[in-house]
Amino acid sequence: MKLTIVEYPDKRLREKSCEVKDFDDSLHELLDAMNPLMISTNGIGLAAIQVGHPIRALILNIPDEEGEQPPENLLEIINPVMTHKSGETTYQEGCLSVPQFYEDIKRYENIIINYQDRYGNTKTLEANGLLAIAIQHEMDHLEGILFIDKLSYARRKKFEKEYKKMQKERKNSK
Repeated sequence: MKLTIVEYPDKRLREKSCEVKDFDDSLHELLDAMNPLMISTNGIGLAAIQVGHPIRALILNIPDEEGEQPPENLLEIINPVMTHKSGETTYQEGCLSVPQFYEDIKRYENIIINYQDRYGNTKTLEANGLLAIAIQHEMDHLEGILFIDKLSYARRKKFEKEYKKMQKERKNSK
């Protein structure tokens, strides 16, 4: 399965993703194709909507101390629901769908989610630190929300201007 990352301002990124009901081969193929794409683009998380599939599925692989992302650390999270959130933290986030742009974003420091794995088994995950931040970032994608939506009005206007300029430069260099 050949996948490409959907980039802002593509309207598909604003779609609300649908619940996964079939934990079948097509879901497994999608998840299997998402992981190498995420790794090859230096991502730590990827929501299915970011590759044009509006389903409530995401993957995460937080780098270990050596900066590696071993396959056994891969989390496949289907139909996540946040059941607990506490604390506040700020982290400089980026996004594969909004390349080369980073901004400080406020998130919950600790979260608990219920979700299903690729086979439909129900799981619970407690997360803090970067994992909690990444889960919240990817769950936002499932609602059609991008991290840039969390910027102040003034910062968002500045981003739009910078991003248009950057896109123009990228187009001209091709």
